[in-house]
Amino acid sequence: MGEFVRVAATTDVEPGHGIVAEVNDKTLAVFNVEGIFHAIDNTCIHRGGPLGEGELEGLVVTCPWHGWQYNVSTGVCVANPEAKVERYEVKIEGTDVKVLV
Repeated sequence: MGEFVRVAATTDVEPGHGIVAEVNDKTLAVFNVEGIFHAIDNTCIHRGGPLGEGELEGLVVTCPWHGWQYNVSTGVCVANPEAKVERYEVKIEGTDVKVLV
């Protein structure tokens, strides 16, 4: 079973944006959607683009390399619901953003 690990401070991820975080040999994309935090794998399944560097609109992040889009709350690809990236449980403790890995 995993454990919750701190990946950022709440102030590190501005609303409507994402960051890339390294934790336990994983690279995650962490997003702030109107004060609710979400975490998915940072690597786009199309060609490995960095999702944490993509544009966030609502719950949808667009990969900066080739435009694939994912719902950050589920990890599901918008154009192909059969395709998805790993989604991680997030909790806030004080000002810490923690992800279950």
